[in-house]
Amino acid sequence: MKKNLLSAVLFYSVCMASAQNTTLKTKVSKKAESLESKVIAWRRDFHQNPELGNREFKTGEKIATHLRSLGIEVQTGVAKTGVVGILKGGKPGPVVALRADIDALPIKERVNIAFASKAEGEYNGQTVPIMHACGHDTHIAILMGTAEILASIKNDLKGTVKFIFQPAEEGPPEGEEGGAELMIKEGVLTNPKVDVIFGLHINAQTEVGKIKYRPKGTMAASDWFTIKIMGKQTHGAYPWLGVDPIVTAAQIVMGLQTIISRNVNITESPAVVSVGQISAGVRSNVIPEELIMNGTIRSLDSKVQQLVHSRVKQIATAIAESAGATADVTITNKTGITYNDPSLTEKMLPTLLAVAGKENVLLTPAVTGAEDFSFYQEKIPGLYFFLGGAPKGKPIAETAPHHTPDFYIDESSFVLGMKVMSNLTLDYMEMQAKK
Repeated sequence: MKKNLLSAVLFYSVCMASAQNTTLKTKVSKKAESLESKVIAWRRDFHQNPELGNREFKTGEKIATHLRSLGIEVQTGVAKTGVVGILKGGKPGPVVALRADIDALPIKERVNIAFASKAEGEYNGQTVPIMHACGHDTHIAILMGTAEILASIKNDLKGTVKFIFQPAEEGPPEGEEGGAELMIKEGVLTNPKVDVIFGLHINAQTEVGKIKYRPKGTMAASDWFTIKIMGKQTHGAYPWLGVDPIVTAAQIVMGLQTIISRNVNITESPAVVSVGQISAGVRSNVIPEELIMNGTIRSLDSKVQQLVHSRVKQIATAIAESAGATADVTITNKTGITYNDPSLTEKMLPTLLAVAGKENVLLTPAVTGAEDFSFYQEKIPGLYFFLGGAPKGKPIAETAPHHTPDFYIDESSFVLGMKVMSNLTLDYMEMQAKK
């Protein structure tokens, strides 16, 4: 009799918990829909008033003001201009971090919209136009909306939410620290200690309503390399009297292309080696003594990354030596691999499917673009996914890519973004509560 009574009580408790969770998710859904116009207005304001990395002063003030209005504990000046909000739920549980990047790019906007950016700022000593050409303005607005949703159900939260509004994802100005790496250095994943982190990126090449994800390596590690070639200066009319670093550089550029085509098994893990800048010489009839070459390496596997680094150095130095020149190679890691923890991804996939619909959740190929969200994932399990934002009525192939003057995002994806971020938080907390 006692056993049957205990079973009945447990069954009743489970049913009640399930019903409460369903009610909570209904509240989240309705709240997200009611916030749509508000979130769009925020996004347009941020778009019209963009700020570069480590200079997001007004952006940070607006974020902090909103979080304080919700009763969320706020920390400002994190990693120079970052804002962190801490929302303690009514029940004990894990600490879930949600992250949005807040910086813009030194790009002049060409999109014909009423809220187009006319802003300018200083970038590495130059006055430049500024534009949110990667969608960070949408990330800010979506996370502000998510904060309002979760604050409205604070007493029902089984844990704590840490809202991370991160500056300088695109990289800090020369000579400065910044971004996710500096936020971690300043303790963003501690006090309270974060258990897991979720993030999203709007994507102009993905249809609105769709979610794209990938377990393990999702976005590439970004390494920057500099090759300094030293030759021997001479008159352009007498090249045999010198050692030409320009011809040497041309041979090195061609040699670097063989790394991907001959050394990397691209069927298993893609990689990229690109030279983006060559600087040398002052006159057309003078062969210079020195040349500086800059480029980027992208990889999705640490072993491939090491292989590429090794081959860049070997090829550059050997070709230079064969020409009678010398090559000094420096490789700097900018971001690691954006690596979605496989176990976490598997656990949270049902949430993505439930919120967006099974037909709208797609497995994406690896992306050779980079994201400093990877620094968080090196410390704790994280899941990073893509939210569709392609302009409607236009073929995807004709949509302007990110980091271009014509970049444009459809705003009807924002509600889905808020719902997914909120539900990932709730479901993760619920899973931990059942352990």
